[in-house]
Amino acid sequence: MKLNPKDIETSQLHGIMLGAVQPRPIAFASTVDENGKVNLSPYSFFNVFSANPPVMIFSPARRVRNNTVKHTLLNAKATGEVVINIVNYDIVQQMSLSSTEYAEGVNEFEKSGLTELKSDLVAPPRVAESPVQFECKVKEIVELGQEGGAGNLIICEVVMVHVNDKVLDGDNKIDPFKIDTVARMGGNWYCRSKDAMFEVAKPLSKLGVGVDALPDHARNSDILTGNDLGKLGNIELIPEQEEVVAFAKAEQLFNLSTTEKHNKAKELIAKGEILTAWKYLLQ
Repeated sequence: MKLNPKDIETSQLHGIMLGAVQPRPIAFASTVDENGKVNLSPYSFFNVFSANPPVMIFSPARRVRNNTVKHTLLNAKATGEVVINIVNYDIVQQMSLSSTEYAEGVNEFEKSGLTELKSDLVAPPRVAESPVQFECKVKEIVELGQEGGAGNLIICEVVMVHVNDKVLDGDNKIDPFKIDTVARMGGNWYCRSKDAMFEVAKPLSKLGVGVDALPDHARNSDILTGNDLGKLGNIELIPEQEEVVAFAKAEQLFNLSTTEKHNKAKELIAKGEILTAWKYLLQ
């Protein structure tokens, strides 16, 4: 399927984009209007973009159906302050309830049963039940368009961070299992990071040999996946030929077929025994 954004309805394009770009973190944004009335609403067009200065951006888009704007946007323009509260599994249902389009002036904290907590440096309250809260000053708001579906980038500088000690590990780092965040998928679907996490070793501290260092039969294998090849390519040194020969003799590996080599290598990769997998593939 090919889609030219100019040739389809905004609602269809919106569904395709949100169904493809996922999972998306959630900015649970609390703001106040000029009269101090509180608003709380979640946005999944959100991420962190800088650490020095600490900057987060989220985007309350104009409503597709009637081209109206969100109270969060109006409040951010009026006061220049916002608190971004992180959503975990414990509050996902209350967060969803707060997204109901209540009338202006209705306090979503009260509707969702969440607790207001006084902020240190900004007027909007924090969500007490949120595991991490970022008090922010609005640096800039970038309007991306004036039609329904157009985003409004609220660029926020973090001026104070609050972290619940219960989500920290022994080194005072956030434990991904303890924080148990959730993210938006397409439609009504969410994902829970605690149930979906897996580790990928970062190649930043070492120079991987690369997939191109593998024998042709391994690179073109129907058994080894791209992820398998990526793990094989993320080692710093290829086993020497003497090691491979000695290993083959010790294990009595003679006349193995290519399929046998690949199957065994795949099994070893799954166990994290990458160098041994290489020795099979280099025979």
